[in-house]
Amino acid sequence: MPTENYIALSAVLFGIGGVGFLVRRNVLVALMSIEVMLNAVNLALVAFNRARPDAHTGQVFAFFIVAAEAAEVAVGLAIVLSMFRLRRSVRSDDADLLKS
Repeated sequence: MPTENYIALSAVLFGIGGVGFLVRRNVLVALMSIEVMLNAVNLALVAFNRARPDAHTGQVFAFFIVAAEAAEVAVGLAIVLSMFRLRRSVRSDDADLLKS
């Protein structure tokens, strides 16, 4: 398959993630949308790396993004759990109530 197909799929996934993040009010859905967007970036990086197999920079960057995703999920879920414990809701509109 040509690289353009992978890049097109990556763009579609990134668009779906962006729309999901902007439209939904649920914090868990927003976190999942961010994950979809980061996976779209990983797909693009690996596709570009496939075009130049002598350098592994795309795979290395994708590995670091996966590590950052794991940290983001851990911190994000901790925040969501504390928000749910305090307010019994995971809506992003209620997140400003955690300031106090």
